[in-house]
Amino acid sequence: MADEDERWRTHLAAGGEQVNDEQGKPDVALAELRQRLNDRLAVSGLNKTQLVRRSGLARTTVWSAFQPGGPTPSARTLAALAKALGLPVEELLEIRRTAKAEEAEPTIEEESGPGKPIDQWEPHDLEVHSAGTATDGADSPRRRQLPGYVLRAHDRTLAEAVRHAQAGRSRMVVLVGTSSTGKTRACWEAVRPLANAGWRLWHPFDPTRAEAALDAIERVRPQTVVWLNEAQHYLGDAHVGEQIAAALHALLIDERRMPVLVLGTLWPEYDRQYAAVSAPGRSDPHGRVRELLSGRTVSVPDSFDAEALDAATVLAQGGDRLLADALTRAGNHGRVTQDLAGAPELLRRYEHSSPAARALLEVAMDARRLGVGLHLPQTFLIDAASDYLTDTDYDNLADDWAEVAFDELAEPVHGKQAPLRRVTVRPPLRPPGTARLVAPLSSTPGPVFRLADYLEQHGHETRRLACPPASFWYAAHAIITNPDDLKTLAEAARARHRLQWAHHLMHRAADTGHPDALQRLATWFEDAGNRQEAEALLRPAADAGDPRALTSLALQRENEGDLEGAEALAQQAADAGYPRLRALLASWREEDGDRERAEALVWKFADDGEPDALRILASWRREAGDDDGAEALAQQAVDAGDSRALALLAGWRREAGDDDGAEALAQQAVDAGDWYALTLLAEQREEAGDLEEAEILAQQAADAGPPTALASLVSRRENAGEHERAEALAQRAADAGHCNPLTLLAIRREEAGDHEKAEALARRAAEAGNPNALTFLALRVIEGTGDRAKAEELVQQAADAGDRHAFDFLADWREEAGDIEGAVALAWQAAEAGNPNVLARLVYRWEGIGDHERAEVLARQAVDAGRTGEMGRLLKARWPYGLDPDGTPTAP
Repeated sequence: MADEDERWRTHLAAGGEQVNDEQGKPDVALAELRQRLNDRLAVSGLNKTQLVRRSGLARTTVWSAFQPGGPTPSARTLAALAKALGLPVEELLEIRRTAKAEEAEPTIEEESGPGKPIDQWEPHDLEVHSAGTATDGADSPRRRQLPGYVLRAHDRTLAEAVRHAQAGRSRMVVLVGTSSTGKTRACWEAVRPLANAGWRLWHPFDPTRAEAALDAIERVRPQTVVWLNEAQHYLGDAHVGEQIAAALHALLIDERRMPVLVLGTLWPEYDRQYAAVSAPGRSDPHGRVRELLSGRTVSVPDSFDAEALDAATVLAQGGDRLLADALTRAGNHGRVTQDLAGAPELLRRYEHSSPAARALLEVAMDARRLGVGLHLPQTFLIDAASDYLTDTDYDNLADDWAEVAFDELAEPVHGKQAPLRRVTVRPPLRPPGTARLVAPLSSTPGPVFRLADYLEQHGHETRRLACPPASFWYAAHAIITNPDDLKTLAEAARARHRLQWAHHLMHRAADTGHPDALQRLATWFEDAGNRQEAEALLRPAADAGDPRALTSLALQRENEGDLEGAEALAQQAADAGYPRLRALLASWREEDGDRERAEALVWKFADDGEPDALRILASWRREAGDDDGAEALAQQAVDAGDSRALALLAGWRREAGDDDGAEALAQQAVDAGDWYALTLLAEQREEAGDLEEAEILAQQAADAGPPTALASLVSRRENAGEHERAEALAQRAADAGHCNPLTLLAIRREEAGDHEKAEALARRAAEAGNPNALTFLALRVIEGTGDRAKAEELVQQAADAGDRHAFDFLADWREEAGDIEGAVALAWQAAEAGNPNVLARLVYRWEGIGDHERAEVLARQAVDAGRTGEMGRLLKARWPYGLDPDGTPTAP
């Protein structure tokens, strides 16, 4: 041993190091230890990689044990190396004790331990799935985002484990659930409160998860979270999984290292695998793992329940855009976390897909945004894809390109979502004898596919200005057989001024049995001035007794002045089960002053058993001054079961000064369930000075029907100067769904100079569902004070709250100020909100001042997006025969 010491002193001196007397002995012992290991490794014929496998140690642990100047290997490490190399274990441990003799043995609490403070971790570094991306500008990288967090049942178990850990007791919880159900996010939310208490988090993953865990688990100190996401990589390791389970068990019961919190996640198939007990006489590969997990697993459901969906909705309404978007797609089935987790990867797959796969996705996106149903025929997708490819990509297609592309798009991402997946359509299940649907849910032979919801939404947002190319329309016309889809596509083609394809697709819809397609085609012909063609289309259906065709023809005869022809067709429609057309024609006769002919039609209406007819006749007689005849007809209507006629009679009694008779009739109507009679009673009580009873009746009327009685009381209270009572009634009307009284009061307050109260009332109206209250108030501000800045602020708030007409004013004001770009942006916002007329007005305005080039650019964009609004006159003048799919004018 002395010779060994001398040899190592000489060796160290040769390296230029001077060994002092106090430290020499431990240094020499450590150097000897490493030399023994190196010598034995050299003669064993092993390399260090092979030694890692033989010893079962982590790679970094083995390398560190041989590294000059490195820390003293642990006793466990040294024992494993000695066994693997065939060295005497006790002899090496004795040398290690010599090396450690004069080192200060730190206590568990003094060691730094693995991991770092919790607040230094980013959740995405812990494998929490990002739910979306955001950019700070054109050149900035994408930032990963997390939505607000919704607590569920398993979060209570995690919170309880955290409370125990804070109280000084070690705990372990493993969340078990399928992919992307929110397991890792739940663990992250659970440990965040521990950051303020100075806890650390250790996420072992380098060089492998199992190696990293086994290497440092004995150095875990108190107040550490051990993060075992995807715990199968640790506990299921074929070589050291059982050792890790044993080490975790030792950690949890080691009082010197309490408290620690071990959190993990597992897929259900691994949980079942570890829980399975081996048959007698067979090896038990997961015995220690099973014991460790017993009583420590918690299930995570695949979907949000009703309570969680409500909580998510509250967060979405509070401004959480990620949750709001996810709920639009997943609100029905509750798989919100899967949708959020898969969204970024779905987008990446789309952006980086092969040309053929991208073409198929864009066909599917266009089909869905134009209104085609969920189930897209494979043949349609393939045939439509050709014009979505560049000439080079099309020329490079292999014979099996479609098969390869569909396989590429079927590969799932997080949450078991695939960009484009094959689906099996469920057959409709209806009671025996129920009439068959016009067309089966999928009448196209062959496979059908469904686009991922997130990509569908992405297509709506990014391709809204694109009109599909010619191959899309050809394939739709040739392959799609669902009547609803064909009619929807025809309407979409017409909205984009692709008139030929609109015509052909609507014909196909009619041929496949859509009940409204013929009428729609006839309307198009009539709008174009071709009434003969319109009638030719409708006549066969009308002759077959189709009430829709009969109605269309009758209205056409009426417009042409052929009253007898219109009435004859109305009689045929009544015979076919649609008698109300006669009432419509009668109202037109009455408006034209032909009371005799109008009454004749209504009497026929009454003969068909419609009680409304007698009430209509009674009103006309009353207007003509025949009070007795009117009352007699109203009484006949009452006798026929028309309770509204009671309210009509009550009103007439009241006008005649017979308050008692009016109230009695109104009460009868109320007893018969007529809400309008409650309104009459409320007005009578108010006129009699019984305000409380009037308000009670008005509230009952609002509960039973439209809250017009409350609105009437608001106006009366306001006119009487009872402003507080008026506001209270207006709020009750708003709660019942009628916001106009609050809007009226806001305008009244603004006119009176009480701007603060006016704005408060307008905001209450907007919150209750009437955002245009803010717009009305803004116009009053302009009229009263000329404060354009304040008015714009209010109108912008109205637009944000959903008032699609608010954009009209904002766009006009932007244009007046010379901000053309801002005006166009607002016009597009209005179009997306359902009001395309702002775009049309800009186009006409630019046409009017001679800026034809700018007008045409905006008009073409609006046409391609299907947002033409009131642009019809300009389109007919500029492109009378429509446009081809590529935007060129269609030939005559």
